[in-house]
Amino acid sequence: MEKKYKLMMVAFSGVPFIMVLGNSMLIPEFPQIKAALDINQFQVGLLITAFSISAGIAIPFLGYLSDQLGRIKIIVPALLLYGLGGVVSGTAALLSKEPYTIMLVGRVIQGIGAAGTAPIVMALVGDIFQSEQRSEALGIIESANGIGKVVSPILGSAIGMLSWIALFFSYAILSVPIAAGVWFLGEEGKKMKKQAFREYLAEIKNIFRQKGFSLSITILSGMLVLFILFGLLSFFSDILETKYNIKGLLKGLVIAIPILFMSTTSYLNGHMLKKTKKYYKASVISGQGLILLSLFILSYLDSLTIYLVFFSLLGIGTGLVLPSINTLVTSSCASNQRGVITSLYGSARFIGVAIGPPAFTFLEEISKKTMYFTNSGIILLVLVLAIFLIKEEGMTPQESKQN
Repeated sequence: MEKKYKLMMVAFSGVPFIMVLGNSMLIPEFPQIKAALDINQFQVGLLITAFSISAGIAIPFLGYLSDQLGRIKIIVPALLLYGLGGVVSGTAALLSKEPYTIMLVGRVIQGIGAAGTAPIVMALVGDIFQSEQRSEALGIIESANGIGKVVSPILGSAIGMLSWIALFFSYAILSVPIAAGVWFLGEEGKKMKKQAFREYLAEIKNIFRQKGFSLSITILSGMLVLFILFGLLSFFSDILETKYNIKGLLKGLVIAIPILFMSTTSYLNGHMLKKTKKYYKASVISGQGLILLSLFILSYLDSLTIYLVFFSLLGIGTGLVLPSINTLVTSSCASNQRGVITSLYGSARFIGVAIGPPAFTFLEEISKKTMYFTNSGIILLVLVLAIFLIKEEGMTPQESKQN
């Protein structure tokens, strides 16, 4: 990869990194926020819900606009909007006697901004890099996403030592230099042709008509592995305190271990796929199989050390799945349709991360075996569907070069 493209990837990697901070950085400070605002647990949770729902709704629309106007013309304003939302929430908390409602508005603004970040960058990388370089570049993007997941609780706790209000202003402080990096170091890929929205939707419908089952199961696979990873992380975070009495920074470091395995595997897998130019489906299936095996074994474990070993194996399985899914999705269509397809995929990923923790909590309240076996059954079902329905033909970088 040439020097200018390496610098470009550094700038692009900041985009998924900062998007991940949107929710995870606040969670460690929930008790302080709840006490300061005199609100209940449901209300403090709405600070996450407002962000996630607005992002999920906005992602497909911003994907369409990125296909029509250009990726960078969406990404940079979205980053600034993301920062602005943080300023709105932080200023309300600092100056208003009853800031909660305005803070929710700020979080909605942030969510809309977040919708124009990582999914659009994924499409942009798909535009710029062709053939074997695409897999490596998407692996780097996935690794940045994973590193953000690791760092965000630690960073949130560190900033929260100053003040929980400072967390909201930190979004603006981080988003401005990343936006500048994308603007000055990034470049657009292939120029898009203008399309009426109705014509555009017809083409997207045609994509799913031609590759519907394969593309749908591919997107579902990406959503599911993140659903399982973050659902299990939420459960693991709880038992570290209640069962093993591990708290504070040490708890954050322990939680980070499976994510580090996921991020490292994502990067190495992307690099390997670049060289082989094949085995995308095999990578997805083997990763899902490893997740299934790990979930089944985890249900019988009590030792923290052994539990962490198999949780890390689950992280490796996730790292095998995601770069392959990213490549298959971004290579499934022409450049002028890529923004909306990757945005739909981004929405699916967002939903997976959002519903994983409450779903695992609901099942765990029935029994731990129910939690593990239900999710083992779900991943087994999707694994079988992936074996029979995911097709690499027409969904690989080699095929997409004509785009």
